[in-house]
Amino acid sequence: MVLMVVTAIVALLMPAQIGPRFLGHFGFIHLFCFLVLYSIPSSYFAVRKGNIMKHKANLIGVYVGGILIAGTFALMPGRLLYKWLFL
Repeated sequence: MVLMVVTAIVALLMPAQIGPRFLGHFGFIHLFCFLVLYSIPSSYFAVRKGNIMKHKANLIGVYVGGILIAGTFALMPGRLLYKWLFL
């Protein structure tokens, strides 16, 4: 979980280069960073309180939104990761 938070923070420091930008820096993919930065601490505090269902829901949201959807966007043509892996 710590590595997910660190990755989200580092990703927020990287400017968007494709698509619309917000505040001259952020793109749509940065929304998933905010999802991770909210869900990880929320799931930690939920499990500490014994609320396993909220913990499970938060981590499923991180997996689906932060890994599957954001990972798919990162592999779209024109992105750096696409160039590294496929060209």
